Parts: sequence; C-alpha cells; structure tokens
Amino acid sequence: MAETPRGAGGGRIPLLDVTEARRRASEVGIPETMADLGVFRTLLHQPGAAAAVNGMLHALLWKGTLDARLRELLIMRIGWSCGAVYEWTQHWAVARAVGVPEADVLGVRDWPDHGGFDDLDRAVLAATDESLADGCISDATWAACATHLDAAQLVELVVAIGNWILFARLLPSLDVPLEDGVAPWPPDGRDPMDPPSKEAS
Repeated sequence: MAETPRGAGGGRIPLLDVTEARRRASEVGIPETMADLGVFRTLLHQPGAAAAVNGMLHALLWKGTLDARLRELLIMRIGWSCGAVYEWTQHWAVARAVGVPEADVLGVRDWPDHGGFDDLDRAVLAATDESLADGCISDATWAACATHLDAAQLVELVVAIGNWILFARLLPSLDVPLEDGVAPWPPDGRDPMDPPSKEAS
C-alpha cells in the first residue's frame, strides 16, 4: 500500500496549541497570523529556529524585489518536484492571490510543454530545476535570467530557490499537516508521483 504523502496528515511532532504557539511567537517576534499556521505550530517547538525561518519569509514575501509571479512559480515548481504537499497546497492560494492564472500554476508541473510561460518564466523555472538537480544554476540559464533581472533580483532569486527548497525538505520530514478543512493538491488531485501529463495547456 502506498504511503500517505507527507504533509497530507499525521504529523511527527504534535502541533502546539494555538494559544501556546502565539505566546512563543510573540516572544521571538513572529506575527500572530503566522503562529496560527501548522508549519509554525510545529517549528515553534524550537522558537529560535522558527524566528530564523520567519525572518527569511518576511524578507522574501514582503520586502523582496523579485516579481511575485516569478516567486510563486518557483515555489510551486519546488513543491511539486519535491512532493511537498503542504508547500504546494499553501502556495496554490498565494499564487492565485497574486494573480497567477490557474493554468500557469498547474503548468509548472510540466513547464517545458506549457504554452503560457514567457522567456523569463522559463529561465526561472530552469534555474529552479537545475538547483534541485545539481545544486547550481548553469551558465546558460544564469545568462537567460540576467537578461531580465538586475543584480539584486538575481541574488534574491537564488535565495528564494534555496529558501523554498529548505521548506520542501523540512515540511515532509516534520510531516506538517495541512490546515483544517484544506484539501491537498488542488484543483484536480493529480499526485506528484503521477506520470507527466500531455494535456493541452
């Protein structure tokens, strides 16, 4: 029998009670809204680590210069490629909220075959795949990204890829459960272990 995808339920570490999570979060400067999430109700068992993770998220999500569409495409690609159910599911809503069309969010699964991506989207997704596979962006892909992005954005791109690869590793290993009432892998239920689709994009 196949194992339940990590992040779809269970939890290797008990979630902190919301009140306790908020108390610990307040002590280390994590906003209450973040403390309510399953990932922080898990991480706040170690408040220092949780604060460090939150600091990176704050810098990338609220203070970054990289376009939100590109950020969310790379996050969704990482979540999908790594089978990180929590990451994919949480950022599905974020990607849609910042205006990424549903077809493009789903398109990251088989992005070379998806017609909705421009040259910069493709360069960023290639950089993401190369980082996952080789730990480094190739010279050709770097040059493609640098055609569109300035030095600050290039640094942020690398940091963002690294940050969400971290999440793609820690979320399944900690088996962080989805929030109550949230279904995994929206909207069509296609599992990351399914073979690539050749559906029209």
